[in-house]
Amino acid sequence: MKKTVILYPMPGMGHLVPMVELAKLYILHNFSVTVVLMNSPNKHPSLDAFVSRVSSTHPSISFHQLPPPPLSSLPDPADDPLARFLDDVRLNNPQLRHFLAAHSRISDVRAIVLDFFCTDALDITVELRLPSYFFFSSAACDLVVILHLPNTHSASDLNIKDLGDAPIYFPGLPPIPASHLPENTNDRNSHACKRMLNVSARLLDGDGILINTFESLEAQAVKVLRDGANFSGCRMPPVYCIGPLVADGSRDERSGTVEKADCLVWLDSQPRGSVVFLCFGSMGTFPIEQLKEIAIGLEKSDQRFLWVVREPRTKNGGPQVEPELDALLPEGFIERTKDRGVVVKSWAPQVEVLNHKAVGGFVTHCGWNSTLEAITAGVAMVAWPLYAEQRMNKVFLMELMKLAVAMEGYDKDLVAAEEVEAKVRWLMKSDGGRELRERAAAMKESAAEAWREGGSSYRAWLEVVETFDARK
Repeated sequence: MKKTVILYPMPGMGHLVPMVELAKLYILHNFSVTVVLMNSPNKHPSLDAFVSRVSSTHPSISFHQLPPPPLSSLPDPADDPLARFLDDVRLNNPQLRHFLAAHSRISDVRAIVLDFFCTDALDITVELRLPSYFFFSSAACDLVVILHLPNTHSASDLNIKDLGDAPIYFPGLPPIPASHLPENTNDRNSHACKRMLNVSARLLDGDGILINTFESLEAQAVKVLRDGANFSGCRMPPVYCIGPLVADGSRDERSGTVEKADCLVWLDSQPRGSVVFLCFGSMGTFPIEQLKEIAIGLEKSDQRFLWVVREPRTKNGGPQVEPELDALLPEGFIERTKDRGVVVKSWAPQVEVLNHKAVGGFVTHCGWNSTLEAITAGVAMVAWPLYAEQRMNKVFLMELMKLAVAMEGYDKDLVAAEEVEAKVRWLMKSDGGRELRERAAAMKESAAEAWREGGSSYRAWLEVVETFDARK
């Protein structure tokens, strides 16, 4: 029987995309790989199409969809979104047990790699005596925060949500404003926070943690993790920094297109390093008022730009529709800026855009996949975080990595057009912006070095493979 690895991601694009990149690594080392998809009403709307495209372009990666749980066990739709996702993990456990038990009888399963949110699945993997590793798809700095959450809550008489912008200190990290911790971790009395504290504790029960980062990018955080200091007195499992795992832009499965995108054709005609790219992830949306401020700022900045615009999300969270740009943007904006700017509806081939010679800056929501894509392309960032751990990532990008500048007002109701204008122009025209772009170019080389023979990620990955090979 061929040695097999089973991957179990969360049903969100930010989790599934890097997990598929991990699957490709295992395939290269002669493992059979099956990606098990939990059944969830909360999955990303693009997930099925993405899986279909990966199956077409990489047929050696197998996907298995778990059947739905009983209707009587569905989670409360009014609960916190993260709590609903974590409930999905627990509700899928019986179906996961059935699949793993059957698969283990016909395959040489060396390990199961769980998304870091899937700690409840440990109940099944331990029962079946399957070696269990976690894949952490965000920054090592974020993992330090998550693992220290129990200590952070217990050390303070006040709830984190009541601390405002007061700094919170974690080992090896710059001070983080309390307001910048993810909302579902800041109220110790909430169901979502209690669930996250359970995730934090159970991450230490895995046989190892694979992180989508590289050591030179986050050296202090990696040292804290490997030292295992102050993690509630528990053992710290081995940590493997195996990033950056970034999709190949020339075969971006998220697009499904073969022809060259129009925005790339436009970039071909622009001067080197002259274009600012604005894109805010698969879930990032703004109200109309904010879109208009961005447009005014871009127009006044006199800089070239490529901007991905999504339809503002409906109050009931309904499905995204194709945006009507004339209704969302200031009257005449597209016509007035057509000689130096392009507005794209909903989606652009981000990896290819960031690696294009014409792109010199990136206004980003600081999601970790987008951050790594910018780092591997050597593109400096303007940080505009929106949700989840993105505000913490902004702190790390600015204070530790020195690869970004903040779009001030991101934590207020509205970022003014004047700030968009000033920050875009600063990035592209000032001495400070030039220094930022130079640091980004240097970090691109460090990212590439990590995966060259003998590099830190290369060595860590060989250690993972050797560990899995040794399991019989």
